[in-house]
Amino acid sequence: MSTESYKRAAAARALTYVEPGMTLGLGTGSTAAHLVNLLGLKVADGFDIRCVPTSEATAEQARRFHIPLTTLDDVPFLDLTIDGADEVDGHLQLIKGGGGALLREKIVATASERMIVIADVSKKVEQLGRFPLPVEVVPFGLAATRLLVSEYAQEVGCLGDISVRGGKDGAPFKTDSGNLILDCAFGKIEDAEALDAMLKLVPGVVENGLFLDIAWKVILAGPGGIEELDMTVDL
Repeated sequence: MSTESYKRAAAARALTYVEPGMTLGLGTGSTAAHLVNLLGLKVADGFDIRCVPTSEATAEQARRFHIPLTTLDDVPFLDLTIDGADEVDGHLQLIKGGGGALLREKIVATASERMIVIADVSKKVEQLGRFPLPVEVVPFGLAATRLLVSEYAQEVGCLGDISVRGGKDGAPFKTDSGNLILDCAFGKIEDAEALDAMLKLVPGVVENGLFLDIAWKVILAGPGGIEELDMTVDL
């Protein structure tokens, strides 16, 4: 099976936790796209659901499948969010934001009773940091913000190259909220909680891609089949 097949298998398993009448947060990224496709087939068969997308790309995909959409302004508390991840460790701590939607993803996830993470098994790591940590920042004062991110991160032992994410057109990538993303190649993050706390002190930082104590369950698919992990299980 291919990586895409594993992603689709994880998405299919996650859908078994979705019940009629739920309000559901829809994630962003290649794995979440499989979820939207599969959910669209259920909606076509009459499945009752309301969804809040975490990005404009996900919203557009959902509309193509005629999936009913709502907003957190209309429904401020969701039953469940299903989203992908760039990394997950043995305590179900995550790095997200590779698709550039980390701010909306975190808002939707924390507005949900539960969050299920879906991924192929390659996203499983012993320690976070192999994937560069995305940090969403406002465009104003970018150089100053970047410097402070570097200095504050160093205080908790995180060093590495910090680059401004580029878009397909060569210009800096802009999020759906009009912000920029710093990709921080810190390597292994020894203390994710401390790093998260330090980044929140930087005035120009809007949010970072550390999703700590948010995931309820992780579904990983790979050559050995599907693993379902919760907070009581180490990887």
